[in-house]
Amino acid sequence: MGRLAVRAHAENENENDNENKNENTGHRGALRTTTGWRIRIGTFAATAAMVSAGIVLGAEPAAAAPVAIKLTSVSCPTEIVQGQVSGCVTELQNLLNAHGAGLVVDGRFGPSTLYAVREYQAATAIAVDGRVGPATKSKLYATGGSAPAPISLLSSSCPANVVQGDKGGCVTELQRLLRHHGYAVDVDGDFGAGTASAVRSFQSAHGLTADGQVGANTERALYDTDESPSTSLDLRSASCPENIVEGQSGGCVATLQALLNGKGRQLDVDGEFGPATLAAVKAFQSATGLAADGEVGPSTKAALYSNIGGGGGDGAPAPVNLNSASCPNEIVQGQHSGCVTELQSLLNHHGADLAVDGDFGSLTDSAVRDFQAEKGLSADGHVGPNTKAALYGAVTPPSSPPPGGGYAKILDVAEAEVGTVEGSARANSYGSAVGLSLSTSNYAWCATFVSWVAKQTGATSYRNSYVSGWVKQARAGNYHLSVTTAPQPGDIVAFDWDGGSDFTGGNEHIGVVRTVSGSSFTTVEGNTGNPAGGSDGVYVKSRGTNNGYDVVFIRVR
Repeated sequence: MGRLAVRAHAENENENDNENKNENTGHRGALRTTTGWRIRIGTFAATAAMVSAGIVLGAEPAAAAPVAIKLTSVSCPTEIVQGQVSGCVTELQNLLNAHGAGLVVDGRFGPSTLYAVREYQAATAIAVDGRVGPATKSKLYATGGSAPAPISLLSSSCPANVVQGDKGGCVTELQRLLRHHGYAVDVDGDFGAGTASAVRSFQSAHGLTADGQVGANTERALYDTDESPSTSLDLRSASCPENIVEGQSGGCVATLQALLNGKGRQLDVDGEFGPATLAAVKAFQSATGLAADGEVGPSTKAALYSNIGGGGGDGAPAPVNLNSASCPNEIVQGQHSGCVTELQSLLNHHGADLAVDGDFGSLTDSAVRDFQAEKGLSADGHVGPNTKAALYGAVTPPSSPPPGGGYAKILDVAEAEVGTVEGSARANSYGSAVGLSLSTSNYAWCATFVSWVAKQTGATSYRNSYVSGWVKQARAGNYHLSVTTAPQPGDIVAFDWDGGSDFTGGNEHIGVVRTVSGSSFTTVEGNTGNPAGGSDGVYVKSRGTNNGYDVVFIRVR
């Protein structure tokens, strides 16, 4: 919904790998005008500029949306959830757009609407569960909103510098991007003092001149982000550590950040527990009378979920370990309990992106069957001993993996995907590992591919669509990852095309080591150029350790 980053395919092969996110500001707003241009789209802002132009990539002309129905009328269900198609959803999308969501108003509650609901809930102190119940409905009507439709800052419709005093869709887009980065600005399309202050803070945080003017460099920084981790995990479930602390990353941290934002903080929901998140946790603990130690344990979790409505708060039963005597031998569709809360959280850990509400409905049933099929179990939707064991077994990897560059199956799984073309159904399925349902034609997905391989093998529970996240966790020795200087087949390798080994700035890439010979090696990489020409996809590449770019080899131990 608006986070478009346009960049050129350079002749240099190193830059042709599609984690290179440099923008050519001389071609603002180009949408694949030639075969040399492509668009990279992040999760929250997947379609806004195209929506405002009435365009959806790869879609047929949209049918007329059902007539809007007021959410509080008896014609709308108590909870509006993903998968529904109705005038109630039309009304919901209109209300979200009035707050700057930039959705296609088609009356269909799909992934983009789900994400917009969660972003709104996080910003308004409602549990981030994606279910539009009484609390969310009430808040949507109470907070009003009349923002102009967002317009991509990179388009020719926006001025080269967006400044205080400007009004319109370009400002709506700016404010939505600032909100996505954790700044609590109103999305009203009016560039006032609050927006100017947030812009200057953002510029300072990204090493830019803090002049409050949104020019090419600030635009690039605003759009320079990959998909956000899922915020649908329940912090109180077994999917999350008992104590969430600084240095950890992933969906549990993303949920924590979203909940803190719902309590008035201003965090970037990036799934990385850094100093800013630590400070926000301590401030929240102090404000609620807890020991301000920065550790998110049971008491802090309970406080975060207090006084907020919806499935993730007081509407969901407290999670219960599936193997406890309190849970039935088989958990099946139709049940509502803490056992289902736990099940949904575990499924989300594997990329299901369910609402955590303790209600075993059709979406949970579908997620269970998908998980069972993936693990080679009978896909009957019944969560019995084998499915429970698989759910917990993948969350905690085996402690004694086979030797030889990580788990033995990593390379086998990666090599089996060689030849998969970007934008195909197979390639698009990789996004399930990080909770995405976008076409791979529309975002940089090399780290998503590595996450998918890790998920298929159970090699590590870590999932991240940022290359920098993989490097950070390996350097910290987390999630059974470590840095090695003696690469072997089956290791993961991260590239920093800019050098410096800081893996920031958007010019990164990642793949799986296939063969090693001295300073040369080959890899299996997703989101990379086809050596024979044609569309990008999963292919084997020749690389080296002395080719002018930096590499870090990651061992999955």
